[in-house]
Amino acid sequence: MASPTNNRSIDPTTIRFKPGVRHEGAPPMQYCTIHGYRRAYVRAGKGPALLMIHGIGDSSDSWRPVLEQLARQFTVIAPDLLGHGRSEKPRADYSIAAYANGMRDLLSVLEVDRVTVLGHSLGGGVAAQFAYQFPERCERLVLVGSGGIGRSVSPLLRLAAIPGAEFLMPLFGLPPVRATSRWAADTLQRFDTALGRDTEEVLAVFDALPNTTARRAILRTLRSGVDWRGQVITMLDRAYLAEGMPTLLVWGRRDAVIPMGHARLAQAALPGSTLEIFDEAGHFPHHTDPARFVQVVSDFVTRTEPAHFDPEQWRVRLRRGKGALAAESSETDLDLMAPLLSPIPSAH
Repeated sequence: MASPTNNRSIDPTTIRFKPGVRHEGAPPMQYCTIHGYRRAYVRAGKGPALLMIHGIGDSSDSWRPVLEQLARQFTVIAPDLLGHGRSEKPRADYSIAAYANGMRDLLSVLEVDRVTVLGHSLGGGVAAQFAYQFPERCERLVLVGSGGIGRSVSPLLRLAAIPGAEFLMPLFGLPPVRATSRWAADTLQRFDTALGRDTEEVLAVFDALPNTTARRAILRTLRSGVDWRGQVITMLDRAYLAEGMPTLLVWGRRDAVIPMGHARLAQAALPGSTLEIFDEAGHFPHHTDPARFVQVVSDFVTRTEPAHFDPEQWRVRLRRGKGALAAESSETDLDLMAPLLSPIPSAH
């Protein structure tokens, strides 16, 4: 159930995050080499560890609006995923499971044993996979506009995943195409569309596409989890294993990339999870209202006890198997699940 704070309006003085703009005084990037590849990450603060995983085509810069505030209470670790940002972009395995392995290895290098793992979009799928693969290292789970739940996803992502899309992507770097993209973005914003909420972030991803190595890495990442029919990976068939794992779901009501219905589906599959809805946000609630995002995450970590991994309980859950909703949802399009999902009331 959405908490009463969902009725809170956005502070008009909030400065919207601009992708690619470095905040003055922000923690510096650090680097380490794992398996021969250079990885970039930000580490700041003291206290319980919070691992923050960004979405596809993005970087740790996505967390800049909230990172410094969270670092006042937590040890914040925000990596650039392999193939993204300032990390290397080799011809490598860009699957969700491989990314989860990479997070474990980074934490091991940094001598951090257990974390609350927070993921946005693709990073949410990686966070859920991390909790599944390494439950002994995961204390809590925070999913923000997370991928890896239902099939439905933005048509733009489906188109980008089809064979041959890589031959069109360099065109985004041409001045006429960039100008047309900016005009379309401005139009979407002017008419207050859902996609218009995230145009700055979407354009920032497009700006990276003409770079050949970045383009190849993004496409490999995308195609590991999305095809022309939508998402091919779901956490729902294993959601029952999250029993006892404190879980927070954060969603923008106007998310045009990962629809709000995915939040409701995840909440149904994860009994005891908490859903926070940002009414005016799209796919980036941590950009739309950073102050509220920091408060929601801080409150969640403070009021919940970290999960304790018990191998025997894990075996019992595996033998018991998944619930009916999770089993059906993993094979059925989200639209067909609509009759099973109660509507999410508007805050207005």
